[in-house]
Formats: sequence, structure tokens, C-alpha cells
Amino acid sequence: MSRSLNKVTLIGNLGADPEVRSTTGSNRVATFSVATSRSWSGAGGEKQEKTEWHRCVVWNSKTSTLADIVERYLKKGDKVYVEGRIEYRQWQDKENQTRYTTEINVRELIMLSGKSGGEGFDGEGGGASRARMPAGDRVRAASGAGAAGTGGSDGFEEFKDSVEEDDDLPF
Repeated sequence: MSRSLNKVTLIGNLGADPEVRSTTGSNRVATFSVATSRSWSGAGGEKQEKTEWHRCVVWNSKTSTLADIVERYLKKGDKVYVEGRIEYRQWQDKENQTRYTTEINVRELIMLSGKSGGEGFDGEGGGASRARMPAGDRVRAASGAGAAGTGGSDGFEEFKDSVEEDDDLPF
């Protein structure tokens, strides 16, 4: 069986404040658009620029609050790193027209602008802040000195059954 990969990585700016809503099952979902731009020199040497807009979607689940983090910390103009997968959806609107959309289902989000006032998720000052939804739908949010709600101090998970390595290295 061959394997495949559906992975998207973007760095860009939010075009508007995130929109957060609740589904009929009381699950919260946040959507926001990220703009990415590229520039090049045209045939006559003039500078050309093109901006692409990417619709991003993040969900809360029983064990994660990524949509709540987006609602609380992101705003129009913020620079973010987004990692996820592309999903295509179609549905029937109220006029019975078939509609299509392409979305990035976000698995990891890093705030590159930082919270207003230079604070991260945990109130610490400093640079980038991270929110992540690893497999298993857990969220890890970290900045500078620690992770919010994980008990870890460095934002990394501990390996429960790790084998101790030999410290006698040949170099």
C-alpha cells in the first residue's frame, strides 16, 4: 500500500479578525483568512506582486481548545505560521445551489506577531507563541518560558518508555 501526504505550511497575515461559532453539537469552530504574497520582476523589470488568500479552520474538541485560543489571541494583521491539511467541501445552499470551498484544516498554529503588548499565551513576554493540535486532539500552547495547561516547561512531550542513551560519545 502506498502512502500519501496532505500537508500545507503557510506564513502570512490575517485579513480579518477570526470568526468563531458553535455547531449544533456545541462544538466551537474558528475560521480566518491568511494572506500570503509573492513578488517578482516582470519582463520589463517592473515589480509584480500577487496575494493569495487561504481559508483556515480550527476546531475545539473534548480535549483541545484551539478555536478558543484563536478567538482570544488572534486579530486582523497578525502574522502567523499555519500548518495543516487541505480539505475540499461541497454543500447545497438555501437556493439549492452547489457550493464548493477549499480550506486548510489547521493542526498547528504559531503566532509570529505575539499578543498585543508582547505577551504570549501564558502571559510571558516575548516572541512567537504556539498552539498545536497533535494527533489525539490535544492542544499544546507554548511561548518563551512554558506551555499552558500541559505541565511541561519546554513545550515538548516526555517519552514514557525511553531507553537511556550512553553518554560516552566518540566525538
